[in-house]
Parts: sequence; C-alpha cells; structure tokens
Amino acid sequence: MKPIFHRQWVFSAAIAMIIFFAGASFVQAQEKTIILATTTSTQDSGLLDVLIPVFEKKTGYFVKTIAVGSGQAMTMGKKGEADVLLVHSPAAEKEFVEGGFGINRRLVMHNDFIIVGPAKDPAKIKGMKSTLEAMKKIASAQSLFISRGDNSGTHAKEKTIWKQAGLKYEGEKWYQETGAGMGQTLNVAAEKNGYTITDRATYLALKKNLNLDILVEGDAVLLNIYHVIEVNPAKWPKVNAKGGKAFADFVVAKETQDIIKTFGVDKFGAPLFFPDAGKKVEELGK
Repeated sequence: MKPIFHRQWVFSAAIAMIIFFAGASFVQAQEKTIILATTTSTQDSGLLDVLIPVFEKKTGYFVKTIAVGSGQAMTMGKKGEADVLLVHSPAAEKEFVEGGFGINRRLVMHNDFIIVGPAKDPAKIKGMKSTLEAMKKIASAQSLFISRGDNSGTHAKEKTIWKQAGLKYEGEKWYQETGAGMGQTLNVAAEKNGYTITDRATYLALKKNLNLDILVEGDAVLLNIYHVIEVNPAKWPKVNAKGGKAFADFVVAKETQDIIKTFGVDKFGAPLFFPDAGKKVEELGK
C-alpha cells in the first residue's frame, strides 16, 4: 500500500501541471489576440468584414474590433487598452504620436466627406461647390443639422468647418447631436429630415435604407484621410506590440491595398476608399 502523502503529492503535482498548462494556454491566447480600435466608418462600410478574415487566416491572429469615434479610439490607446489604431482625425493623431502614445503612424487610404440631406433641401444647398457657403446657408435657414457629437474624426471635421465658416452652432435649436456613430447618425438625419456630414463609404453602404441625397461634394476641405498607428509599447509594456505591428504592416501591404482599391466597385460601381500606402498626404485628392 502506497503512503497517503505520496498520493497527495501526485494529486498536487497533477493540479499544478493543469494550472501551468492552462496558464500557458491563456498567455498564448492573449499573444494571439489583437485589439483594434477603429472608427465606425470602417466598420459600417463593411471594409473590416473583408480585411480582417484575410489577416486572421494569413497570420493566425484573432482581431477584437472596437468601433468607436477616432477620439475615443485614441483615448483607448492613451490608456493602453488597444494594440493598434485605424483612425481618421489627422490633427488629433499628430498629438497622439507627439505625446508618446503611438508609433509608426502610416498613411493607409482616403475617401471623402459629403453633406447629405432631404431631397426637398430647405436650405437650398444642392450643387454648391463651397462647403463653407453651404454650411452658412444651413445656419441662416436654421435648417435641422444632425451632428455625431462624439469626438470622432467626422465630428472633428465638422467642427473645423463650422469654425472656418465663422458660424455659431452650439446651443442652437436647429443643431442636434446624437452622440452616436455614423450609421446611427445617418438614420436619425433621415428620420428627422435633417442635414449631416458623413463619410461617403458609410453613406453608400447604407443608402438603400436612407431617404437622404448627396447635396454637396468634391470640395478639397472634405478630404477624409485614414492612418494606422501602433500603440507605443514603451508607454504600455503589456500591449501586444508584435500583433499590433503585424496588423499595421498588413493594412499597408500591397495585397491589402489592392483589396481596398476594389472594395465597393461591384456593389456601387466605384471604390469606397482609395489606397494611399507609401504616398504623401499632399498628393491626395489630386
């Protein structure tokens, strides 16, 4: 008969082995999971639904996507709550990198913003070439304008335009904020027959369910530029730096840029985004 203490030792050793392997599996799972903080436009347009499966199959990583406004995405990065960002708020991005929170900011793609609204167009802005003059007419007519109001890249662009036009809008009855993403904001604008600024990709992806027309487009001020930024591991040692870099490298790789180049063509007759890896911002929209 074997001593009881021997059986207890064997049992304890077995439990220790189980805990060890469970811990190792958990760590391995963590290392293979990437947290991507990105904008609602990349999610709502359907682009990520195409890109992420390709990346996961190619690399073996699993991507956990958190789609919020660009401002919220960078807030996550500042807290070390994401590994990589795909955002479109250039001024805020520069501050993020200069603050030491992000590294290797790289140009990925662009599309453009547009002003959409009801077909009746009460402010009479349809076809205007100047975005600033169009916004002045909306304000003058006190026509309902629906803003995201969520500190996103789109919201930042909208506030810049109001400022450039020299217009007071905050606190006005005709100006309403949703505090929501682009898709939801478009739905609210459609329901209330209001105007809003949107990225073209999200609008086209949701157009069939909206009663909104494109009224102003093509102005240089409406350019919408996306960058990928890796969260700085020197600031946050626990971030998945290797995984974040793998995703960042993937989105600027030729194969991925080719996918971006054709995304939306079959459904809308034109691409929703234009690939820009390796280019300079000054070259865009020309």
